Amino acid sequence: MIIAGVDEAGRGPLAGPVVCAAVILPDSHGLQGLDDSKKLTAMQRERLFDGIQSRSLAFSIVFVGPDEIDLHNIFQATLLGMARALRQLNVTPCMALIDGNRTPENLPCPAQAVIKGDSLHQCIMAASILAKVSRDRYMQALDRRYPQFGFARHKGYPTAAHLQALGTHGVCPEHRRSFAPVRRTLAARSV
Repeated sequence: MIIAGVDEAGRGPLAGPVVCAAVILPDSHGLQGLDDSKKLTAMQRERLFDGIQSRSLAFSIVFVGPDEIDLHNIFQATLLGMARALRQLNVTPCMALIDGNRTPENLPCPAQAVIKGDSLHQCIMAASILAKVSRDRYMQALDRRYPQFGFARHKGYPTAAHLQALGTHGVCPEHRRSFAPVRRTLAARSV
């Protein structure tokens, strides 16, 4: 049976996209060290990233940007991204295993939500790694465009340094305006 694993990275940050990935691994993929991306070091994730892409039967990576997050809310934007990632696979799976407690609508195959799936199923672990590495690389590139925010260090999460930079420099186009700290910054600057 062809099973796709689906996961996301970046629901909590104040800036940048949420990134969703879908991966179909063959039974004999031979990848060593797969795990939930949060349990791996950046170096381990980078090492696995290329291997997952080269050994998977199919994979896709989808970016859902701040405008769409603000339009729909982060939860709905994540579900939209997961559905897009599944639809963009060039192999249609028989089943999708979705990390979390809800499945998106309008999928190309039956799906099952799996709480803590990125610790249980290798296909979800692989999706978790593709999403995390892709998002981290995006935030590092963003850091070069907006060095005043320190995106390479905190990846857009609401750290003390990021909140201080928001207060000092205001909001950039990559900030999620619907998130409370960004909303407060915008309100304070419009007075």
